Amino acid sequence: MMNNDKPIGIFDSGIGGTSIWREIHQLLPSEKTIYLADSKNAPYGQKTKEEIIALCMKNVDLLLQMDCKLIVVACNTATTNAIKELRAKYTIPFIGIEPAIKPAALNSKTQKIGILATQGTLISELFNKTAEKFQTTKIIEQVGHGLVQLIESGEINSPEMTELLESYLQPMIEADIDYLVLGCSHYPYLIPQIKKILPENIHIIDSGQAVAKQTLKLLEKEVGFTSKNNNQPIFYTNTNPSVLKEIVGKDYEVKALDF
Repeated sequence: MMNNDKPIGIFDSGIGGTSIWREIHQLLPSEKTIYLADSKNAPYGQKTKEEIIALCMKNVDLLLQMDCKLIVVACNTATTNAIKELRAKYTIPFIGIEPAIKPAALNSKTQKIGILATQGTLISELFNKTAEKFQTTKIIEQVGHGLVQLIESGEINSPEMTELLESYLQPMIEADIDYLVLGCSHYPYLIPQIKKILPENIHIIDSGQAVAKQTLKLLEKEVGFTSKNNNQPIFYTNTNPSVLKEIVGKDYEVKALDF
């Protein structure tokens, strides 16, 4: 088995991708991880494709300076809009994240599933290509306007968040969905809130575990595992570190960095 002691780089348009980092860290606790929270530019979902690609390249360039061995694009909007361009420009391996339509569509009994995602993800070519493969399933799409901003502000359990979620989820419940796909890496932090609104028969799916398994596979096949133990993760944010610190916990180092 190959050894490679370089870190795994992970970036997102803010703190949401820590839901992906958590799954990777749980599966691969010995691997060193470097996380970039580009909160200054969140949410990516309201930006143009060109703006998203430029922001992604800025993040990748920084992670390459930090000598990363592979990069996880822990953002649905970034993956669906920019992963093709990133793979064309850089030689480092990339792992992306996109809404888990496939498992939802294949397991749905009602043949109706809901997707809660950013506008940037839902209008992307990659998302629509995936959705087209499941034409027998009715996909109810909902843009999560305002959700990322509230999460980034530490307002996960606020009355405003509850009100927004109820307005987005109620039409899906009435449409008889039995699977809800979370199409943004910020949204897993809303699962406790969402569960209070959804009936018990509606299953919630996010992509975190699938991304962690793909990371393991890539390390096995072509990148290599670290030979060291207890590598402490490092988190960087280009805004106030307090919200990110609250999300990841006091055991981890969170640094402010202008990027």
